[in-house]
Amino acid sequence: MTTETRTITIQTSIKAAIEKVWQLWSNPADITKWSTPAPDWHTTKAENDLRSGGKFLSRMEAKDGSFGFDFSGVYDQVKTHKQMDYTLDDGRKVQITFAVQGSETTITQTFEPENENPIEMQREGWQAILNNFKQYAEAQKG
Repeated sequence: MTTETRTITIQTSIKAAIEKVWQLWSNPADITKWSTPAPDWHTTKAENDLRSGGKFLSRMEAKDGSFGFDFSGVYDQVKTHKQMDYTLDDGRKVQITFAVQGSETTITQTFEPENENPIEMQREGWQAILNNFKQYAEAQKG
């Protein structure tokens, strides 16, 4: 048996400047508008203290009220317009990088999977949220 930590990496490119992408990604009022894996889910609350040692929380719930959970943790490192590393409350590590490529900003997320759900389901869920962010960010004016 191996104790090697597996990771999953997902990515998207957004047709927007890094400053806009960073702001929309980290502002709690915006997080509640894009942070959902499916149309029958929503994020009812978001808090974000974007600094090393700062805490974050997003409350995700099924719209029918049948299920909900807190997605929360603590930032290990924050490099403005470049990177966010954090540890989820269950101890899993996540790294998010932001890279400018011409007129686009590429977001790459690498995360340690949990042990309850299949890897592919987790990849698809996190990618769906990232895709929602892309759609939301590209629809914003200014």
